[in-house]
Amino acid sequence: MHIPDGFLSPQTYLPAYALAAGAWSWAARGLRQQLDETTVPRLAMLTALAYGLGLVMVPLPGGTSGHALGVALLAMAFGVRTAFIAYSLVLLLQALLFGAGGITALPVNALAMGLVGAAAAVGGKRLLSGAGETISVGFGAWLSVVLPAALIALVLGIQPSIARRADGTPLFFPFGIDITLPAVMLPHLVIGAGEAVLTVLVWRLARARRWVT
Repeated sequence: MHIPDGFLSPQTYLPAYALAAGAWSWAARGLRQQLDETTVPRLAMLTALAYGLGLVMVPLPGGTSGHALGVALLAMAFGVRTAFIAYSLVLLLQALLFGAGGITALPVNALAMGLVGAAAAVGGKRLLSGAGETISVGFGAWLSVVLPAALIALVLGIQPSIARRADGTPLFFPFGIDITLPAVMLPHLVIGAGEAVLTVLVWRLARARRWVT
């Protein structure tokens, strides 16, 4: 799901950086008050898990990749703001150390996987809260993969219409939405199910150890 450098036009990533900067500023407010000697180790552990999950990538048709996120656990345990900041750092490190995702694409990746993914996880869990914890946590985790995948597919799919040469040849990502949506979404429907199972298992372990409430 990571978008690499060279896939997005400046018309896309420059406004995305401005939007992400505002989102990072919003997320950072009150962060220090939330973190203490108890929450920091737990946040570090779940962030490390998300970091590792994001590096296990399966190449997908159309030039992107599929992988679990781990952002749902962060969001359900610490809230959307903290999860967004933590996952943005995960994406930055993955881009710098392993070339997983690009620096120009960082704001889009962060907004999609970090912000939308975190919000989807919390929203999905709340939406089905009456169905029991297993179902609500699993649905939130599944949604945290599927919605970012849809956003990534849309952003990639509009690139040919945003920047092209005089002869119509795309300057950046060459495939339209008719290709990116099925190529990205279909595998992530399955990946989301795996993410749901993993999230439920880790959530139960965390609850048993009273790491989350």
